[in-house]
Amino acid sequence: MSEIPAENLEKYDALVAKFLDIQRKGKKVPYTSLNGNMFSYLGPDGTLALRLNQADRERFIEAYNTSLDVQHGSVMKEYVRVPLEIQLDLEKCGFYFQRSLDYAMTLRPK
Repeated sequence: MSEIPAENLEKYDALVAKFLDIQRKGKKVPYTSLNGNMFSYLGPDGTLALRLNQADRERFIEAYNTSLDVQHGSVMKEYVRVPLEIQLDLEKCGFYFQRSLDYAMTLRPK
């Protein structure tokens, strides 16, 4: 059973639904991937993490006073923690989700 708050999961599903070619995967750890490369996920506390290129990552961290995500004691080097106020704003969050998807398109398929 997932510990993720229902509201966060609903918002994530609504966000992913805006992108017709992308499907949410994972039951315990909801995530999205493209060509075998994960580019977004919800952590156990319901925090959204997005995989961004270096320039976008740096701008995002600076603009929203956030950090790289940490899971199980490991820093997820390309994933930023999305603050709740951005996560709840479907339009703004959609912009960054698209940036994450764009970055995933540049990665070598697995």
